[in-house]
Amino acid sequence: MKKKFLYYILFSSSLLSIFGCSDDEYTDPTPTNRAVYEDGEELLAGRLTINSQTSNAFGRAIPGLSDEEQIAFGIGNSLFNQAWVSSPASTTARDGLGPTFNSRACTSCHSKDGRGLPITDNFLGSNGFLMRISMPGADENGGPNPVTNYGTQIQDKANSGILHEAKIRATYEIIEGSYPDGETYTLQKPIYEIYDEQFGSLQGVLTSPRVGTQTIGMGLIDALPEASILAHADENDTNNDGISGKPNYVWDVKENQLRLGKYGWKANQPSLEQQVFSAFHGDMGLTTSFLPVNNCPTPQVDCIDAANGGEPEVTDLQLERVLFYQRTLGVPIRRNFEDENVLKGKVLFNDLQCISCHQTKYTAGNSPSTPLIEGVVFNPYSDFLLHDMGEALADNRPDFKADGREWRTQPLWGIGLIETINNHTFFLHDGRARNIEEAILWHGGEAENSLNEFKKLPKSQRQELIAFINSL
Repeated sequence: MKKKFLYYILFSSSLLSIFGCSDDEYTDPTPTNRAVYEDGEELLAGRLTINSQTSNAFGRAIPGLSDEEQIAFGIGNSLFNQAWVSSPASTTARDGLGPTFNSRACTSCHSKDGRGLPITDNFLGSNGFLMRISMPGADENGGPNPVTNYGTQIQDKANSGILHEAKIRATYEIIEGSYPDGETYTLQKPIYEIYDEQFGSLQGVLTSPRVGTQTIGMGLIDALPEASILAHADENDTNNDGISGKPNYVWDVKENQLRLGKYGWKANQPSLEQQVFSAFHGDMGLTTSFLPVNNCPTPQVDCIDAANGGEPEVTDLQLERVLFYQRTLGVPIRRNFEDENVLKGKVLFNDLQCISCHQTKYTAGNSPSTPLIEGVVFNPYSDFLLHDMGEALADNRPDFKADGREWRTQPLWGIGLIETINNHTFFLHDGRARNIEEAILWHGGEAENSLNEFKKLPKSQRQELIAFINSL
C-alpha cells in the first residue's frame, strides 16, 4: 500500500491548553504530531481484521477458523438471530421466552451485530432500548439495589396471559447552542416517563436508559488481561491531566467474587460469558445453568407459575455456541484512512486528549475459544474504565463502583459503519446523539476541556476530527 506522508504542523496557540496545563506551564512548544499514515493503522484488530465495509461487515468471522470452528460459528450465529417462543411449544429447542422480557432475539437489540435504536416512536416502542432501575443503596454484593416487585430492569413485554411490568415513553427537549465562530447546533435531551406500572408505582426510582451496541471484537476484549486495563487507571488523577480512569469491580456469578468489570455501559459485567447469560436472563427471560430461576419478583404470580422451556432453557451447549460466535466476530477494516482530512483529524484526536480515554495498542492474552486470538495487537479506542462524563449525561444511578455520573469508555471501532449496517447514527448510552458531532457535544466532566477546545476549532478542523472518528 502506498504511504502518504502529509506533514501537518499545528501552530495554533489555542491548542496549547489541551494538554491540561496553562500556557505558562507548557514547556515544550515544539509540535510533534504530524498527519502521517502509519503502516497498518487501518487494521483495528491486527491480523484478525475483516476486509469488509458492507452492510454485513459486523457479522463476519475472524480469519483462520477451521472447518469445525466455522460450523460452530454458524450455529452460534443462528442462535443469536433466532426468535425464541413461549412455552410450551413444538419448537422445544427455542422455547422458554419470558414470561416477561424486552426482546425475543439477541439480534433485536443488536441488529446485524450492530447498534439498537432509542425510543423514536412511543407507540411502536424500540428495538434495542431498555430501562435499568434500582433503589438507593446497594445489594448484598455491592450492586444496584433491586426495586421491590420489579428487580433491576423493566420488562415491558410479556407472554400471552402474563402481565408486562411497565412501559416507557420518551419526549425530547431541544437544546440550542453555538460555536465561537457563530455556527449553531441543536441537541435533543430525552425525558423519560414510566407508565402503566402493573406491580406498584415506579415514580421516583433510580433509572438508567440503555441502548444495545455493536458486538464486534468481543473476543479480543474477553482475552484482554486485567493488568492492561489497570495500567491506564488513574483514579485520583495523580498526573494532574484532568483525566482519572477508574476501574469498576463487579460481582462474578460464576466465580462468586468481585472482579474487574469489562463490559456494559457501566463496566458492570466481568466477562463475555456473564454478559451473554445475563442478557439471556434479563432481556429475554431465558434461564441458564448460571441463572436457573425465572426473572419473576415475588408478587408476579402468573410469571412465577408460567411453564418453562426446560431446565435450563438455554442449554450449556447453546450458550457455548453463542459465546464462540461472539468471541470470533471480526472487526472491519477502517475506511478513508489515508485521506488528508482523516489524517489531520487523527492529529486533532490526539491533541485534544480524546486518546486519553479512547486508548489503542492492546495485546490479547489467552482466549477460551480459540488460540487465534492470543497475541493479537488491537485498537478498540477505549480504556474500558469509568469516567465522569458530567451532569448532562448523568443518570444518577450507581452500579457497583460506578457513580451516577460515570460511564465506561465506549470502544469506537466500527462507529463509522453503523449507518451502513443499521441505517441510523444514534450514539451514546441511550441513543440521544443523532450523529458523531452531537455525541462529542454531549461530553462533559473529565472531557470538558477537550470539548471546549473542540468548540474553538474552525469548522474545517471540526469536520476533520469527525472524519477521523467516522473512519474507525
